[in-house]
Amino acid sequence: MSTTTTELLKGAAELFPDEVVTQAHVRHLDLPQGAGRFALITLDNGFDHTKPTTFGPQSLANLNTAIDQVEKEAAEGSIVGVGITGKPFIFAVGADLKGVELLKRHEDALAIGKGGHEVFKRLSGLAVPTFAYYNGAAMGGGVEVGLHCSYRTVSKALPAFSLPEVFLGLVPGWGGCALLPNLIGADRAVSVIIENSLNQNRQLKGKQVFELGIADAIFEGADFLEQSLIWTASVLNGSVEVVRPEIDRGEGWDAAVARGRAIADSKVHGAAPAAYRALEIIAAAKDGDLQKGFDAEDTALADLIMGGELRAGIYSFNLVQKRAKRPAGAPDKNLARPVTKVGVVGAGLMASQLALLFLRRLEVPVVLTDIDQERVDKGVSYVKEEIDKLLLKGRVNQDKANRLKALVSGVLDKAEGFADADFIIEAVFEEIGVKQQVFAEVEAVAPAHAILATNTSSLSVTEMASKLKHPERVVGFHFFNPVAILPLLEIVRGEKTDDASLATAFGVAKKLKKTAVLVKDAPAFVVNRILTRFMGEIQNVIDEGTPVAVAEKAIEPLGLPMSPLVLLELVGPAIGLHVSETLNRAFPERFTVSPNLAAVVKAGKRGFYVYDSGKPELDPEVAALLKQGDKVLTEEQVRERVLDAVAQEIGLMLDEGVVAEAQDIDLCLITGAGWPFHLGGITPYLDREGVSERVNGKRFLAQGVASVPA
Repeated sequence: MSTTTTELLKGAAELFPDEVVTQAHVRHLDLPQGAGRFALITLDNGFDHTKPTTFGPQSLANLNTAIDQVEKEAAEGSIVGVGITGKPFIFAVGADLKGVELLKRHEDALAIGKGGHEVFKRLSGLAVPTFAYYNGAAMGGGVEVGLHCSYRTVSKALPAFSLPEVFLGLVPGWGGCALLPNLIGADRAVSVIIENSLNQNRQLKGKQVFELGIADAIFEGADFLEQSLIWTASVLNGSVEVVRPEIDRGEGWDAAVARGRAIADSKVHGAAPAAYRALEIIAAAKDGDLQKGFDAEDTALADLIMGGELRAGIYSFNLVQKRAKRPAGAPDKNLARPVTKVGVVGAGLMASQLALLFLRRLEVPVVLTDIDQERVDKGVSYVKEEIDKLLLKGRVNQDKANRLKALVSGVLDKAEGFADADFIIEAVFEEIGVKQQVFAEVEAVAPAHAILATNTSSLSVTEMASKLKHPERVVGFHFFNPVAILPLLEIVRGEKTDDASLATAFGVAKKLKKTAVLVKDAPAFVVNRILTRFMGEIQNVIDEGTPVAVAEKAIEPLGLPMSPLVLLELVGPAIGLHVSETLNRAFPERFTVSPNLAAVVKAGKRGFYVYDSGKPELDPEVAALLKQGDKVLTEEQVRERVLDAVAQEIGLMLDEGVVAEAQDIDLCLITGAGWPFHLGGITPYLDREGVSERVNGKRFLAQGVASVPA
């Protein structure tokens, strides 16, 4: 490495005071088959094998020092090759994001990009072949350091492999954008860099890494390094020849980049720059000029590090990885009671999904009840059929499938089903009187310690429990559809819910592997309240006269996973109408009930669109139902009005104490509504666009949180 880059990294290290430093240990061994003496670099940041290995400035400097040593040995001819691997189960997971988010100057961000390139490039410049052994999780810079090597092997047991930078608001900036398409072709590289990232950071398994051509060989996890070294010896002595397919550098390359742009457009609608910057670099890498590609990565990386998208992306990542594991306001976990049997009131689709989830995660008896035997049988059959599907997919083995199916049952008599249940959840019709009746029936037969949980999406938990003898054991347990996929669980504390019941609810949520957020018993809680205000403003501008297409397109710059009216179709117009009516009763000055939505529901329409042409088009029958005024807004006016409404509602919710902090609002939107990482949920975006101060007179988050430090 040049003196300039060494100094650059040394200066950058001062900006990363909390870096978990990765060491690069060099050891020597004699390869089998008489292939010669070999140097193996192992990346390791300590004995805790659960702690990921990352690359900050000091870590890069340590790797550089190790390369100094092997470079000298290679030049002297004392070694025949160099390998790099990681500590058990973890190869390396890329840049130290804790430090990146602290950077304040473009030149500091540029130094990180250049420093990583300068270190990693040395692996490809050694006088001997280099080998990367992906023994465990590899992400970002961990993948890229291996791409700079001559050859790569991968473990069949590798659980996660990705270039997730676009997901976070960056580009693969240490060689990924330039090297990967030149290794496996532009189309496959677009899948890894763009498509997987924009599909909720989809991870590759070891077998997929090999099949894509990223790795040249694949071995079992138990003796992975031993087999990799045997293979290395075979490569070095010529008994194994690695042949890679020729890369299409013609129309196929251009088509791949065009496909990537279409994917980015469909996911972020031009609202987030990272995907497009990555595609520009991939497009330019067509001529194989790697240094030009590395330079472009440096510039893009620095630009994006100093932009709001990355800061929001890191903020989102920290919410999901850290705050989600320590829910704000959760009571002492030692108060939680054990749950050895679960009851589910209802056997419809939602109730059956809940029964399946409890069964799979808790592996305790689950019993469903409903108003007639046909419904009960249908619910139990659904659960058993889903377990059989898991068996066919190899997600469970035959013994476990049999055991799970034996644990689920259905009865008509609540006394028979719930007499020994510890946790009983209702998923019946969303009407307060119905739910009060159900809880009265359950309380009469359930043991005194049993938790009574409601999956209500908008009704008052306090009111639901108000007629019970023991309202202290009632808790809101609001899941989001589809239950198996969306992580969020809003846990609602009623006015009389006690700490033990709440602690038990949080304990169950953890076993269900859900992201639990404590929510005050307020109308529609968090996600539904914000989405209803958001969609309500869209419906209002349509009712007033703005064309549907204009209202929908106005929101595209946010890069949401789907448009408001497509979301309404997913939720169901009738449910959307019901929630808006609930909130209108609570807050009539802010929440309206759209007469056009009511008309759509009355007509039995399932949404505003038809898809006969393969894309959403306004249903002519819905168009005929719409009664609009003559107030037509532009896209910009619609967007400002909608964002102002959302900012106002979030401000009011925080004032009311619906959640502890703005971070919980964002965590809910990310995990319960799929709002993108690059928005940071929503509050960082509102801060960045100046909406928060315009509406509420202040930011939601302090400067430096999801933004460049002051």
